[in-house]
This record gives sequence, C-alpha cells and structure tokens, in this order.
Amino acid sequence: MIFSVVIPVYNVKDYLPKCIDSVLAQDFTDYEVILIDDGSTDGESGAICDRYAAAHPERIRAIHKPNGGVGEARNVGIEAAQGEYLIFIDSDDYIATGMFRVLDDAVARFGSDIIGFGAALEANGVVVKELVDPLPTDRTFTLADTPELMQTMPSPWSRIWRRSLFLDSGVRYPARIWYEDLCTSVKLLALAKSAAFVPDILYYYVDRTNSITRNTNTARNAELFTAFDNLLGWYRENGLFERYYNELSRLAVDHVLLAASVRVLRVDPQSELLDRFQDYVQAQFPDYMENPYLQTLSRSHKLILRLLRQRKYRTVRMLFAVKDKLG
Repeated sequence: MIFSVVIPVYNVKDYLPKCIDSVLAQDFTDYEVILIDDGSTDGESGAICDRYAAAHPERIRAIHKPNGGVGEARNVGIEAAQGEYLIFIDSDDYIATGMFRVLDDAVARFGSDIIGFGAALEANGVVVKELVDPLPTDRTFTLADTPELMQTMPSPWSRIWRRSLFLDSGVRYPARIWYEDLCTSVKLLALAKSAAFVPDILYYYVDRTNSITRNTNTARNAELFTAFDNLLGWYRENGLFERYYNELSRLAVDHVLLAASVRVLRVDPQSELLDRFQDYVQAQFPDYMENPYLQTLSRSHKLILRLLRQRKYRTVRMLFAVKDKLG
C-alpha cells in the first residue's frame, strides 16, 4: 500500500463529512484511511467515524481513544498505518480531487522520503491565499544542500512523509502542546535522505475563528517554549545545532518574535509573555540580529521586529488594528 491517510478527529461534526468525502472522491485506490477519534465530546464526531468505517470497511478504520491532543492522535495513526507514506489531514480541512494521483506520480518520479505540495487558505468558502513554498520542482534536495527548506511550512499536512522516517528514528509528535508540528517536522527534514516538491494546490486549509492562530487563550502560547526547547535539544543531541544555527535562529525569529508575539499582543499588549519571547530568543541566539536570513524579511516584518525589540507593543497592536480596519 502506498498511502495511509491519518485524520485526527475532535469535535468537528460540521466539517468531518466534507473532509472524508474529499478523500473518498480520489481517482486512486491504493490507500487506506485511519480516523482517530480523540475523545470527541460533541456527541456526533465519533459516530460519524463509525458510520464511514462501516460503509467502507475495505478502506476506512476508526480508532477511538481518550483525549490526548492532536499530536498523540497522529502518533496512534502512525503506529496503525500500513502504507509506505503518511498523509496527514486535519479533520476540518479537505483535499483536491486529484491529490493522490499527483503524489503517486511524484513518488514514482522522485522516490523521496518527503514530498511537499502547494496548499490554499480558504475563509468563508473562498480561497484567499495560495501557499506554495519557493522550492525546486524539477529535482530532489536535502536540508544540507537546501537549508532554506527549514523556513517552509512546518505543517504535517503540507507534505507526505515516508512512514519509516518515524519508525526508524523514534521521532513522534509531542502530546498536548501547541506547535507540535514545528518541533516534529523540522527534525524529519534533517533525517530525510531526500525531499521533493510539486507546486500543485492539493490541500485546502479552512481558516476557522477558533483555530490556534485566532485563539484568545494567550497563556497557551507559552507552550512554544516547550516546543522550541524540544527542537533545539534534538538538534544539539544530534550534532546539528551549529550546522543549522542560522536557520534555527531565523525559525525562532519567525515563530517566537514575530508570529507568537503578534498573536499575544493583539489580545493583551501587557502580557508578560511578550518580554519572555524577547528574552528567550536572545538567550538561545545572542547574535540573532546579525543573521543573514533576516535580510529576506519584508519591510513590514522588519518594522515589526524593530518595534518588538524596542518593546513598543502598543504601537504594534495599533498598526495591526489599522490593518484590520482597512481590510
């Protein structure tokens, strides 16, 4: 079997059927679907999994487990899978009709451990942005020869992964923390013998108001420290920290100083997390402002970074409020 589709499920009764139907609509047959009901409490999500498994017993399996978070659910899927490659789909998203055919062709062409692809961001039923990483499409590559690979989307759903990468390395998703994708995907990029990329839009990420990027529970952003400690520790233990120092430093700037800081200050510009983000990156990468990768930041991101370093959080919040008002 070539593909195992792993779909963690938690309280998504309004979205799950469309997600599963998009898989069943594929013009391809060499795959299985593993639905992991992660202790859903909405009274319907678990039953939907069972109904689809009963209707398609040759194709779909449903696994029910106590709630442990999306990372733990993915790990259960990894262990249960039988396919050569893992395809992770979030249960409130959906995929393009020809996805598996395109990816099967890419496997035959490249034979890489990891194959990425384009995605689209959808809001209110409309595609608002295409997400296509700036990577070569005509050859294979590795993190060693294409280190900018570390600056691409870390989302599990943005690539297919040879299952043996997980099994041989012991790398798994951490349970019950945000950013579980960041501290897992970036390890696998270093472990892959080769990677490849196809630019086709194969995945539709549905933006919901209660997603992690819009969640107003600012305290949970502290889990980013756990994720980064996990990631940086792994790179140090495997003798890769110095080799990829600049790439890891830029990753910290992007995810801690820019993304997480902005997420928090838009809700609470007085949060103590804002100073902690600054102190954390400074402690891990004392010379991060000399990183040559920062030259590729956009002008607006350079401005935001400068204001954050000056701890002018209210100014940054005001800038985003103006941006939101202008649409």
